[in-house]
Amino acid sequence: MKKSNSFQAAIFDMDGVIVDNHTYHVRSWAQFCKAKNIPFDEGTFRTKYFGKNTKDTFNGLLDYQLTEEQVNTLGEEKEKIYREIYKDYITPVNGLIPFLNSLKKAGIKTAVATSAPTSNLDFTLDSLNIRHLFDVVVDASGVTKGKPDPEIYLKAAKLLGVLPAHCVVFEDSISGIESGYNAGMRVVGLITTHPIDELPETYLSIKDFTSISIDKLD
Repeated sequence: MKKSNSFQAAIFDMDGVIVDNHTYHVRSWAQFCKAKNIPFDEGTFRTKYFGKNTKDTFNGLLDYQLTEEQVNTLGEEKEKIYREIYKDYITPVNGLIPFLNSLKKAGIKTAVATSAPTSNLDFTLDSLNIRHLFDVVVDASGVTKGKPDPEIYLKAAKLLGVLPAHCVVFEDSISGIESGYNAGMRVVGLITTHPIDELPETYLSIKDFTSISIDKLD
């Protein structure tokens, strides 16, 4: 298949896009906050903090600022809870792997751009054995600004060697969709974490990757 001039790279968020794991993240945050006596409301958390990095989430949940060291220590403590409760259930979003294979066959470059820490990125890609299907991976350790800032998507595009206008972002969160648009990219919204009426308008909206193809993105 000939590569389109307009569509040259697909950039995937991880949580809610590669894996439909939002329920497990909510459970792990609730468990962590209970242990630390941090007020936690599930509805508010889903709306305000999904897609944001750990530092921005802590800054929202707490009425005081943590040091970088505290963010890293407490964040990894929370992520260990998440990985423990999700490890026996982790599975890719339906249709993801066939779609990734079709992209590679067509010569479309691929990347992961996630606000998650490296430990969760490694856990996800290696548990699913899909690391080889991505040309570039960028996680929270590689950027200084969290979504909706476009930094992470612009960095992924630069590493891929593709102009932002030729990239398509796959996102599930409000802040992530805004990040993709702020980077000047087309965005496909996955209806995994939020119902469609809660998400900003996107180029396409899909439930999973069984309803998407390269032809729909050209």
